[in-house]
Amino acid sequence: MIRIIVTGGTFDKEYNELAGELFFRDTHIPEMLAIGRSDLPVRVEKLMMLDSLHMTDDHRSTILKACSDCAESKVIITHGTDTMEDTAKTLGAAQLNKTIVLTGAMIPYRFANSDGPFNLGASIGFVQSLPTGVYITMNGRCFPWNRVRKNRQTGRFESIP
Repeated sequence: MIRIIVTGGTFDKEYNELAGELFFRDTHIPEMLAIGRSDLPVRVEKLMMLDSLHMTDDHRSTILKACSDCAESKVIITHGTDTMEDTAKTLGAAQLNKTIVLTGAMIPYRFANSDGPFNLGASIGFVQSLPTGVYITMNGRCFPWNRVRKNRQTGRFESIP
């Protein structure tokens, strides 16, 4: 069984055409899994629906507690990309005996050409094959929590020494 913890981020944003704003309604994870014909046993937990720019240390503590308390040893967290590294550091420092993979999207799932479904699929593969630890996976690449950064000029995650 894999636990998927939803925290929000661009991954789950929708567009309000009347207000011209992005907003949260609900998570798209069950729909994405169905479209991908995934029959893996997963438990989806909607923890929060928050833009990661608004995430605080208290939110990160809530995410850490959810990871620590869940029965599953394999955990995927959907998260906004702007502060994903900060949450990964919180989780990595806790040294839980679990494999935890954070992923997100640069383009919302509801938009054409979203990277969300690909990133979710990659995270499912990585969480099943990686050893215990905390990782970030984006765009088919996977990084240890303490050796990654978001390059804001390219919009990609990259390794750091």
